[in-house]
Amino acid sequence: MRQDITQLFNIKYPIVQGGMIWVSGYKLASAVSNAGGLGLIGAGSMYPEVLREHIQKCKKATNKPFGVNVPMLYPDIEKIMKIIVEEGVKIVFTSAGNPKTWTSFLKEKGITVVHVVSSLKFALKAEAAGVDAVVCEGFEAGGHNGREETTTFTLIPIVKEQVKIPVIAAGGIGSGRGMLAAMVLGADGVQVGSRFAATKESSAHDNFKQAIVIAKEGETQLTLKELAPVRLIKNKFFNQVQELYKQAPSIEELKELLGRARAKKGMFEGDLDNGELEIGQISGLIHDIKSAKEVIDEMMIEYQEVKNSF
Repeated sequence: MRQDITQLFNIKYPIVQGGMIWVSGYKLASAVSNAGGLGLIGAGSMYPEVLREHIQKCKKATNKPFGVNVPMLYPDIEKIMKIIVEEGVKIVFTSAGNPKTWTSFLKEKGITVVHVVSSLKFALKAEAAGVDAVVCEGFEAGGHNGREETTTFTLIPIVKEQVKIPVIAAGGIGSGRGMLAAMVLGADGVQVGSRFAATKESSAHDNFKQAIVIAKEGETQLTLKELAPVRLIKNKFFNQVQELYKQAPSIEELKELLGRARAKKGMFEGDLDNGELEIGQISGLIHDIKSAKEVIDEMMIEYQEVKNSF
């Protein structure tokens, strides 16, 4: 049975904006929320006080629900969670860690908790931890990804068959057709990342936005599995990684090449040669920079038109 994501989050459309590092600031989150979706501030690239500032600005920019995405590998996680509670955030998406660690704490504060997973195994663990919903992210997704390489088309029905909580599909979804496909597979809603990265309100550098627009099918690939699997546009840095792999590198050698702040360099500062350019396979279908409202409106129109055509 389909469960109502719009009621869970008190939103108009079952569309969640991915909480992407260096991309999802308050401008994007508030624009998505104002347009009827659920906007998420991406805490993974923010110092605690920077996150507080974005939350406060988001509250001024929208009177609609919004949330915060928190990678649980974040070094200042205790400070982040404290700020979320102090600022009255009502929805938290957690990722990259054990959902047991913070779910009870957040739910005791009256916060709706959603956990991002890439496999049935972790979806069941998240459900057992008491989360309100799971985001099931397929292999097509941009940024950090699961090692299992399970595609969205396969993952959603497998998870939906065994969990009782709502399932939100992510990975390779950036259009109304993609949204409808996910719903047919059993998803209760969708999370969209890459399409929102290429919007006017995204905090990504214009160079990165244009790189998304011109990217074609086959120009992204998952790499660095030994550290944290990440899907990147193939650029100079990506090619350096591939050359290093030919030498059977140690984890330490991979870490040395990766260095620090590669994602910031690429996505936020616009260094298209030396930065990490994290984006999903759906980039091959992104051809322009739109406003977040235009993205949502067009998705919903296409969704209804295609649905009605059957």
